Amino acid sequence: MNERNPALGIAAIVAASACFAALDTTTRYLGALLAVQIMLWSRYAVHTLVMGAWIALDRRRSFRTRHPGFQALRGALLLGASTLAFFALRHLPVAEFTAIVMLTPILVTLLAGWWLREAVSPLRWALVVGGFVGTLIIIRPGSGLFGWAVLLPLGAALANAVFQLISSHFAARESAVTTNFYTGLVGTVVLTPILLATSADLQASLLAQPTSVLLLLLMLGVFGTAGHLMLVTSLGLAPTATLMPFLYTQIAFAALGGWLVFRRVPDFWSWLGMCVIAVCGAMSAFQNVRRPLPAVAAATIAD
Repeated sequence: MNERNPALGIAAIVAASACFAALDTTTRYLGALLAVQIMLWSRYAVHTLVMGAWIALDRRRSFRTRHPGFQALRGALLLGASTLAFFALRHLPVAEFTAIVMLTPILVTLLAGWWLREAVSPLRWALVVGGFVGTLIIIRPGSGLFGWAVLLPLGAALANAVFQLISSHFAARESAVTTNFYTGLVGTVVLTPILLATSADLQASLLAQPTSVLLLLLMLGVFGTAGHLMLVTSLGLAPTATLMPFLYTQIAFAALGGWLVFRRVPDFWSWLGMCVIAVCGAMSAFQNVRRPLPAVAAATIAD
C-alpha cells in the first residue's frame, strides 16, 4: 500500500495527462501514414504485454478475475472510445479534440440522471449546460470544425462516460492492475483478426515506412500504457478530489503538442471554449467525488 503523498500524486497525474496528450498527438501524426487498425492494434498489444508481464513477475498479482463479463464489457467500451478517437484525430486538431473528449465527467452526470434515474442537483445540471456551451464555442460555424467529424469525439466521450460508470460500479471488486490487463487483452483479441484479414495491405504499408515511423507506432502503446499506469499510481498517492482538476492539464499538453508538431495554435474562441469545458468538467468531476451520485463511485477517471 502506497503512503499518501499528494504532491507526488499530482505529479503522477500530470505525467499521465502528458502521456495521453502525446498519444493523441502521435496518433494524429501517424494517421496520415498508417491505417487505423494497425495503430489501434499496436496501442493495445503493447498495453497487454506490459500489464501481463507485470502480473507474471509480481506474485501479489493474479490473472484471475471474478467478473469476466465486466472485464469484457469494459474492454469493449474503451476499444470503442479509442477507435472513435483515432478516426477523429485524422480530422480534428489535437487540442480541440482533447477538450471535447474532456466532456466525459459531464456526460457521467447526464447519464446518471437520465439512464440511472439518479437525483442530479441544479449545480450539476448547470455544469452540464456549461460544458456543452464550451463545445459549441469550439465547433462554432466558421471554426473549420463544424461538421460530421465532431460527432466522433462526442461519441468517444459518451463511450468513455459509460465505461466510467461501469468501472465505478466494479472498481472495489477487482484489482486495478488485473483490470488494466484485461482492458488491453480485450482490445488485442478483437483487433488481431481484423489485422490479419488485411495483413497483405498492412505489410506493404509498414515495409514502406522509415524506422522513425515504426518507432512512433510502438510509442502509441508505450504512451497509452504509461498513462494508465501513472493514473493508477496517482490514485494510490492522493485523494481523487485532489487529483481530478489536474487531469485537465491534458488540454494544455495537447495544445503544446499541436504547436510543436503541426505548428498550429488554437484561436481565441477555441481557447475560450476549452477553458469553459475544463472548468465545468473539473467542477463536475469534483462534485462526483465530493458528493457522489449513488451509482458513481469516487474515481471518475479510467484506471
